[in-house]
Amino acid sequence: MADRDRLVALRREFHRQPEPAWREYWTTARIVTELERIGVDELYVGPEALNSDERMAVPPEEELESWYDRAVEAGADEGVLEQLRGGHTGVVAVVEQGAGPTVGLRVDIDGLPREESTDEDHVPAAEGFRSETGAMHACGHDGHATIGLGVLEAVKGSDFSGTLKVFFQPAEELVGGGKAMAKSGHLDDVDYLFALHLGLDHPTGEVVCGIDEFLAVKHIDVRFTGEPAHAGAKPEEGENAVQAAAAAVQNLYAIPRHSDGATRVNVGHLEAANATNIVAEEATMECEVRGVTTKLKDYMDERAHRVIENAAAMHGCESETSVGGEAPSARSDEELVDIVGRLAGGNADVERVVDRDALGGSEDATFLMQAVQKRGGLAAYVCVGTDHPGGHHTATFDVDEDSLPIGVDVLAGAIQTVAEERP
Repeated sequence: MADRDRLVALRREFHRQPEPAWREYWTTARIVTELERIGVDELYVGPEALNSDERMAVPPEEELESWYDRAVEAGADEGVLEQLRGGHTGVVAVVEQGAGPTVGLRVDIDGLPREESTDEDHVPAAEGFRSETGAMHACGHDGHATIGLGVLEAVKGSDFSGTLKVFFQPAEELVGGGKAMAKSGHLDDVDYLFALHLGLDHPTGEVVCGIDEFLAVKHIDVRFTGEPAHAGAKPEEGENAVQAAAAAVQNLYAIPRHSDGATRVNVGHLEAANATNIVAEEATMECEVRGVTTKLKDYMDERAHRVIENAAAMHGCESETSVGGEAPSARSDEELVDIVGRLAGGNADVERVVDRDALGGSEDATFLMQAVQKRGGLAAYVCVGTDHPGGHHTATFDVDEDSLPIGVDVLAGAIQTVAEERP
């Protein structure tokens, strides 16, 4: 059985120090310290854990440096930090225990750029482990990192025969890190892969053995450029970038939905820093498209780019697009779903086992899942339920710490069973 008190203490450390995508300096360094305590056979840190050329949605250098400096001030190991400079965060840890298959576990480690609640009934605030950084672990990644470490320690202390790789992945919230880790080379010999999420509106004591229906997603950053003019004296001399952006917004939402399955589009940010008496020469927009399959996401993507290009043209402007982040769809393999179900069903703290459920959102663990599956391996995305008083990504989100040992015990058991049975 997992040591609940140890897991709780570690999770609360992570919760106090959340860092957004590619800024997980303190978090990565703390994971490395814990891995060195546990003892691993191989440890790949920062750029050794990633294909850095495949990173997406990396913030500006000055922002990376400010979070780096904050990690130094928070007491992170500066020897580790130096390896991470420039936003090369994340870790791959390897334990080798004799002949057998290579099994992977992927957990994500980044927080969200939002303030955490100070309400007296919010447990982290009431018990003194509320965020100290201005960001927040509002999706349970503090628990994911903790469970990843707990699983590694449990498997290392068991009779597991094979190789275990634990992927502590950065930048999930921007779907920016999965591809870089999937193309790192560390998955090239992985036969079986598990990925983990806490909650997802499932209560403590419930385990979902395989999550499916990930919405493939692509984030699109757009810059419209036109010509400035005096809005009162010479409006006809301008080419209005705001009009181009507004036309794009209206027509993005008019893209026909597809009969083959769910599709989505959303504009999350629109900005033109301009005076009211100037015809705007520049506007920026951030939007996303999704589909229940990668093919349907591509359908939405192609039409979104058509809308953006033509909205610019009809107002005499130009558009420039870039990818903020993206992820494909994936499906959990039945053989691993069955094994997780058996292990969860035999756990005294698990009250209900759910075979499968739909995510209804997006996740870049799908890059890692597909990397394994395309080589003939198996992958499954497992949900360990947790009571969360606020919804995911809200200021009052929290996890029930009783779910931490459940996650460790079920996943460690599944990893050992997979190595023995080799489905």
